[in-house]
Amino acid sequence: MYYCDMKNQLYKGSLQTIILNMLADEGKMYGYQITQVVKNQTNNELKITEGALYPTLHKMEEKGILLSETKEFNGRLRKYYFITEKGKEEKDHKLKELQSFIAQMKSLLNLKPSGI
Repeated sequence: MYYCDMKNQLYKGSLQTIILNMLADEGKMYGYQITQVVKNQTNNELKITEGALYPTLHKMEEKGILLSETKEFNGRLRKYYFITEKGKEEKDHKLKELQSFIAQMKSLLNLKPSGI
């Protein structure tokens, strides 16, 4: 149980990076679509809840790293999100930070045992 909680916390801390990277690759996406792509790409390991996704999307929109537009689809309105130029810069920055963190963790986890 603790492992799953820790894993979910790690994913939650990376949610903005995941969203920015997906939108940079895919273009416009709506919220449910984002949750399904993440779920499928992680073989159901990561399930983003609406309670985590939508506040994150709204904060990103307030910061100017995402924009949105509403379009009608099959008689229903869908809100599509897309990345801005500022968002692309933020994505690059966040990916560099994440890569650096991963490298540091690999270094720490691959330490040779001391001569105890």
